[in-house]
Amino acid sequence: MKKRTYEASNAAKRQICTVLKELMTQKLLNRITVAEIMRGCGMARQHFYYHFDDVYDAVRWIFEEEAVALLREHEGVMLWQDGLLQLFQYLHRAIIRSTIRLIAAELGYEAGEQELTMLTQFYVGALVSIVEDWLLGEIQGTPEELIRFVDQVLRDHVRGAGLRLSQAGPGTAPLLEPDHCAGPVSK
Repeated sequence: MKKRTYEASNAAKRQICTVLKELMTQKLLNRITVAEIMRGCGMARQHFYYHFDDVYDAVRWIFEEEAVALLREHEGVMLWQDGLLQLFQYLHRAIIRSTIRLIAAELGYEAGEQELTMLTQFYVGALVSIVEDWLLGEIQGTPEELIRFVDQVLRDHVRGAGLRLSQAGPGTAPLLEPDHCAGPVSK
């Protein structure tokens, strides 16, 4: 009986999180409501709270499930560094790029593909460094505090870029010319 209950609970969690991930491609996380998620699942809003405390708890579950699945897939055949690299590649594909795009759109800043690629690489590199320092004990704080810090820095960056462009006169050259963005791009 317990096994069936656990499987049903995980199936409901997966369904909820599938809708949440889809919504995350369309809008910022702090703009997504439990009601929207549950409407997308065709379930009652209260059902969400049987599984998660809030939307951020659901995101944590997604990350833990997908990160664990990714690491299990390669268990025993990779070094921890390779596992961490896989994790950050997942972050790059699934989260960072779409987050930058959504924040830019929310602030009215139109980032071109080249700038989006550069910003994504920059912030993935910054996250790798922060996590490494945190794991080594060189940075104090909870994961939630680190996430809030990175989110604020990212928003400030995009807001500053929008301000720079709004104050620049017509005919001002873009910050990144097409030939300055050449180089390896991780997908």
